[in-house]
Amino acid sequence: MGTSSMAGSLPDLDISDGAGQWQRFCNLLWHHESLGMWLDVSRMQLNQPQLDQFEQPFAKAFEAMAAIEAGAVANADENRQVGHYWLRNSALAPDQETAAHIGEEVARMQQFGADLLEGKIKAPNGSTFSNVLWIGIGGSGLGPVLMIRALQENGKGLPFHFLDNVDPDGMSRLFNAIGPSLPTTLVVVVSKSGGTPEPHIGMVQARHRFELAGCQWSQHAVAITMRDSKLDKEAAEQGWLNRFDMFDWVGGRTSITSAVGVLPAVLAGIDSAAFLAGAAEMDCATRLPNLLQNPAALMAASWYVAGDGKGKRDMVVLPYRDRLEVFSRYLQQLVMESLGKRLDRKEQVVHQGIAVYGNKGSTDQHAYVQQLRDGIDNFFATFIEVLEDPTDIPMLEDCYPGDFLDGFLQGTRAALSEGGRQSITITLEKFNAKNLGALVALFERAVGLYGELVDINAYHQPGVEAGKKAAAEILSLQKQVESLLQDGVERSVKQICDELANPTAQEPVFFILRHLCGNVRGIIAKGNWSDPLSLTFKKV
Repeated sequence: MGTSSMAGSLPDLDISDGAGQWQRFCNLLWHHESLGMWLDVSRMQLNQPQLDQFEQPFAKAFEAMAAIEAGAVANADENRQVGHYWLRNSALAPDQETAAHIGEEVARMQQFGADLLEGKIKAPNGSTFSNVLWIGIGGSGLGPVLMIRALQENGKGLPFHFLDNVDPDGMSRLFNAIGPSLPTTLVVVVSKSGGTPEPHIGMVQARHRFELAGCQWSQHAVAITMRDSKLDKEAAEQGWLNRFDMFDWVGGRTSITSAVGVLPAVLAGIDSAAFLAGAAEMDCATRLPNLLQNPAALMAASWYVAGDGKGKRDMVVLPYRDRLEVFSRYLQQLVMESLGKRLDRKEQVVHQGIAVYGNKGSTDQHAYVQQLRDGIDNFFATFIEVLEDPTDIPMLEDCYPGDFLDGFLQGTRAALSEGGRQSITITLEKFNAKNLGALVALFERAVGLYGELVDINAYHQPGVEAGKKAAAEILSLQKQVESLLQDGVERSVKQICDELANPTAQEPVFFILRHLCGNVRGIIAKGNWSDPLSLTFKKV
């Protein structure tokens, strides 16, 4: 069970007051013995008046989170439940059918992974599978990348390649890296709806490569998608190797404890059961309706106070372990997609959000700690440290590298505090699958609680949907431009827009034409590129 105590009134944050700061540290420190985790928010501007004012808001936030876990519709825009908590404890699911389905999917993934790693499931050429090509965008890519980079050990499981963008140069480099191992490559395609353009484009390109190499695509391919989605139907009709459910009530940014995170863990030889158990244990700790005894509540309260409830400060994430190098990227989607909203639930314009950036210590303290210490005070830092060091790295020249790493963390934390900058410190006794699960669940709950404090829907993404719609409109416009130019007539941007009856589209049309001219598409330009009005274009 987590612990945090309050003996009397909490002293205000004042780094020059050593005794008072020590009392703050002792009063606000949260510790969970089983998870081997500490949370220290004593260097955030969380003082007694704020704690008193938070009593009623957090009572409501705790009630809202309990309702979400019980199956309430949390995402009203899509009339969807939000059930990622059920994935690590199916007993929480609102009905027995859902609970059974969760258990069945986990068991099927475990069996599939074991059979594949043991060679019982082979590639079409009769050889064992040698590597994995993972195709997914957003949380469907970031979650697996975090799992692999953080937890896979050398020599265990299969090597992974990630196709998480539609950058043609990235695709080219990736396929060249796979090279001759293509006939023994397993492909996992992740798309919840089955209609997201990026994973579909990646899948089409991958399938083309396999077919060029004479490989039977369906016997290499696995789908993670919702039941009866476009992708699910395609995989069923073509007889793909396997299909796993990505439940309707799981959002991409909270999907790491679904098949999106569990399947790569299984294929990489990672203890997926421990990962889920760690998340479940943290869920229990963050379910406690007591601000001082709930680490996610302490974090959410600290975020709120630091940014005046309006996200006025960025979150700089500094994990002092190479294994967590991509954790800040993972948190960027979890935090920014969840909290970055124009409207609150009352349809009032609020422009909420917390910007997240960072990488790892101590490398990146050389990159931007100078500004953090002496520049604009528009952030708070989140340090993550691990106490246990590998035993195969000895003391040399009277030095343990881990001691220096700890010294750099403490030194940076102290330097920021002396400059009046705020910070949170998360400490793990050791780093393993269980603790990564707990770390992810801690931030998930903090995001949910913060969303309740500022009264926004943390589970939809209208801005992302708007971006997808705008991209589709540009692609449609490109087809119109290319069709118009098929006659070989030379035209200016204005003439093209006039003929398309779209006179306000001159800038996007210019961008489209510039891209077409930069590739072998049969479109040429005459004129001065620095003067768009002088340019004419035609098909040759």
